Amino acid sequence: MLLLLSTAMACAGGGGGAARPERAKAPPPDAEASRREPAAVRRDPDASRGDPHSFSDPGAIRVRDVALDLDVRFERRVLEGSATLTFERPSAGSADLVLDTRDLRIASVECEAGSASFASVPFTTGARDPILGAPLSIRLPAGARRVRVFYETGPEASALQWLGKEQTAGRTAPYLFTQSQAIHARSWIPLQDTPGVRQTYSASIRVPAGATALMSAARETRGSDGSFRFRMPQPVPSYLIALAVGHLGFESLGPRSGVWTEAPVLRAAAYEFADTEAMISAAEELFGPYRWDRYELLVLPPSFPYGGMENPRLTFATPTILAGDRSLIDVVAHELAHSWSGNLVTNAEWADFWLNEGFTTYFERRIVERVFGVERAEMEWVLGRQTLDNLMRTLPPGDQVLRPDVTGRDPDEALGQVAYDKGALFLRTLERA
Repeated sequence: MLLLLSTAMACAGGGGGAARPERAKAPPPDAEASRREPAAVRRDPDASRGDPHSFSDPGAIRVRDVALDLDVRFERRVLEGSATLTFERPSAGSADLVLDTRDLRIASVECEAGSASFASVPFTTGARDPILGAPLSIRLPAGARRVRVFYETGPEASALQWLGKEQTAGRTAPYLFTQSQAIHARSWIPLQDTPGVRQTYSASIRVPAGATALMSAARETRGSDGSFRFRMPQPVPSYLIALAVGHLGFESLGPRSGVWTEAPVLRAAAYEFADTEAMISAAEELFGPYRWDRYELLVLPPSFPYGGMENPRLTFATPTILAGDRSLIDVVAHELAHSWSGNLVTNAEWADFWLNEGFTTYFERRIVERVFGVERAEMEWVLGRQTLDNLMRTLPPGDQVLRPDVTGRDPDEALGQVAYDKGALFLRTLERA
């Protein structure tokens, strides 16, 4: 089935997914909101131009690596620093590199061409679209292969969730976490914010004393300046770049798995996720080798609005799944399943979101069946069908299909539970046929 559907997906041998509130990515849009006339998005909808939710044109210039150098400023609720982008382009002539941004304060842009060092280049920021943000256009000289953008995020950046210490479990220090899916990465990194583009990334993150920084990447040796350093060698789409900063502890769950969270929650989290290593092994038996080296979870403060987010190497999870009896482990099975469906094979644009979530929901239930038995998996199928049937009574016809028209709509509002359960049921129907 992956081969039949591959034209709508972006594939890579190493390294994309979906946030999931309890049983879904985002609350389904209410019927009235779904029937409103969508806001116009100033973007050529021609499929040959790529993702209608991105200003970028990867067919002309494609980013291959992003290197971040950022300071976390809790007192001002901003990230400050630079992003260095390495890219490819088919010709050596001059051209504009167009990046997606949302409410970023661009200070300056430099470019490296050939053997020359970085030098300032002209740039312009276009008009702000209420959904897409604003394009950042950078004039590139011939032979350019890297640009460095110096910038600062806005205090209301949609991807950045700043929590005061009173909003955390420990109540001793502030906390930051990101949510880049669907098109929020552009609010904290200037890049080609489309799931159709995959890049490797690295980062140097400086945080207040006593805090720990985590990312959806391999942790490297601390820098001489006390910074936390990370490297993601497998290419990932922009929505899987994630950052969290807080007073955090770690407990191992197995040779390649573990859990991070605040101290008051750590023991309960380790107990709840004790079957993680068994689920990884079961998933490998079903779907092939796990290609991300490690699988760790970060249990976030209660204000995290989703059940889970499948950031590679570091699943973000809500503390509401810490039931004390491991009864909500299907959330972990779902986010783990994304390590294959979504993170290795990704929808190329958000209209095809079900290719991430339908396959992942199906894979999740196969993992549950393998580890916890057929009866538990069948219960999940029944609950999913009940949720879907209830939802279908409220959604307009255009939003009941697997591939809704999301042109001119915010994907956070246009996409919901249908992609999960209807997609999984479709795959099960094919399997049985």
